[in-house]
Amino acid sequence: MWIDTHVHLDAREYGGDGLGVALKAREAGVSMIVIVAVERGNFDAVASLAHGNPNACYALGIHPICVPQAQDDDLAYMRTRVEQAMSDPRFVGIGEIGLDFFIPELKEPAMRDKQERFFREQLRIARDFGLPVLTHVRRSQDQVLKHLRQIRPPGGIAHAFNGSFQQAQNFIELGFHLGFGGNMTFTRALQIRRLAAELPLESIVLETDSPDIAPSWIHPGRNSPDQLPGIGATLAELRGIGVDEVREAAYRASLAAIPRLAALCP
Repeated sequence: MWIDTHVHLDAREYGGDGLGVALKAREAGVSMIVIVAVERGNFDAVASLAHGNPNACYALGIHPICVPQAQDDDLAYMRTRVEQAMSDPRFVGIGEIGLDFFIPELKEPAMRDKQERFFREQLRIARDFGLPVLTHVRRSQDQVLKHLRQIRPPGGIAHAFNGSFQQAQNFIELGFHLGFGGNMTFTRALQIRRLAAELPLESIVLETDSPDIAPSWIHPGRNSPDQLPGIGATLAELRGIGVDEVREAAYRASLAAIPRLAALCP
């Protein structure tokens, strides 16, 4: 069975049809999708979608792109929500959180400091509740690694990984898995494809980041989690192994990265 470890099912691109998108993914063989939050305002939406689908679960977090509008009391609210959600079997982790030093606005010194402050506090929440983190890492590999080393949450996923082999090893040594998705389906994405082909298979999880990062065969269209089997087939081709081997390895890696999935997946 396939597990999509990163989906934005409440995104406006789906026009409110998140339930239908999840059903289509299930029909395609995707047995579980992890719906990630991006701000306080969509915590309820992702939880509701997860409870409305037998093949969905959710994570709570404040995305770095949403940090400019976020308030300090959002962090206190998030801690309270996480504490309440610990009794919910469909709640599986903290995410999407991280650092983004690609967008010019987010690179300004004051906003960079705010990003790091929000990231560190969310890492502490993850550590305190024993939850994995689903991290956004864009032009910020070394900075994210620095904070992970200092606060030490219990593992997670470096989402849409696009760093160096050394950075990949550093994440793995910290107990993290590396997320690969639609980017590796493009023949021009040489570095990502090399990483996908050569990194330890047991350290790789699969994701769509739907509705973003559409694979080559539907680019520039809207992505959706039913595309995950095709992404898995690309990984199999890059590694010269069978699709079944990739599916089983990615399934095991997903459960290792997000342990609370085990209670939801057969």
